[in-house]
Amino acid sequence: MNANKTQVNVEDVISSAAHRASAEMNESGSLHGTGVPLARVQASDGNSSLELSSQLPVFAINPWDVVLCISGTIIACENAIVVAIIFYTPTLRTPMFVLIGSLATADLLAGVGLILNFVVQYVIQSETISLITVGFLVASFAASVSSLLAITVDRYLSLYNALTYYSEKTVLCIHMMLIVTWGVSLCLGLLPVLGWNCLDDYSSCSIVRPLTKSNVTLLSASFFLVFIIMLHLYIKICKIVCRHAHQIALQQHFLTASHYVATKKGVSTLAIIIGTFGASWLPFAIYCVVGDLDYPSVYTYATLLPATYNSMINPIIYAYRNQEIQRAMWVLFCGCFQSKVSFRSRSPSDV
Repeated sequence: MNANKTQVNVEDVISSAAHRASAEMNESGSLHGTGVPLARVQASDGNSSLELSSQLPVFAINPWDVVLCISGTIIACENAIVVAIIFYTPTLRTPMFVLIGSLATADLLAGVGLILNFVVQYVIQSETISLITVGFLVASFAASVSSLLAITVDRYLSLYNALTYYSEKTVLCIHMMLIVTWGVSLCLGLLPVLGWNCLDDYSSCSIVRPLTKSNVTLLSASFFLVFIIMLHLYIKICKIVCRHAHQIALQQHFLTASHYVATKKGVSTLAIIIGTFGASWLPFAIYCVVGDLDYPSVYTYATLLPATYNSMINPIIYAYRNQEIQRAMWVLFCGCFQSKVSFRSRSPSDV
């Protein structure tokens, strides 16, 4: 009987140890004991939210995160050139170029944020820094979208009030738009940092952790509002362009082929601008509203990646296609190249 009792006690000890080991494994798969599974555990069943700056081991690198990091690097390099050209060219100080500089700055910060998110996710693994990185990304992309709206408003004003556009009132309006753009974007970025996150309540998480469902809904609603306003303004701009072309044709008593081509090109450019913006951001904004934590995380990445491409396309549409920026870029790079050549060609006897 003693042998049987000893065997039972041993089995109880083994069972108790197994339960303790299982509990420790469950705790190790949670974020600081909050019961929130890490992305490494969530990814095992294929259903999880995109966890920005999640705590993943170095050997479990998600290929989607690598693609986002590469996109951020390209975005940062493209827009850094635009910011440098506008900053170092005194002639590019008009309201239009100031707004383009604001857009390039926002996209530059967004690219840097994507790189920092990758570093925080796989290298630093700090909950505090991850929250700051998420807020930084939200503020950067919000500033990018808001700057696009400001550029649209500026283009509408330049056509609607062409005679009074180059006045102090316009400059004041541009400055006010910049203050509102960056002020609102900064407030949106501070919301998750100041406590509007789901680190303590996993059930309230959105498809982009650690943002809550209500926070993502607010961001999506803001985007839809901006998109509707931009679409309305671009339709008005198209009407103004067509009306101006018709007036010119009446003054010259005939509509030349060049007028028709110019009008068609202008309308096509506006359609490309608004179409690119909508195609980039609408899938992610819609998925943020209808998506759920039970959906595979690949859907989140597949809709977020095109949104980052908008920051990659913006400098091509708004900066590199502009003739004045092209001229300033040519002068800047040619000047740097010539200075290097002249420096190398100098002999020691000339010093």
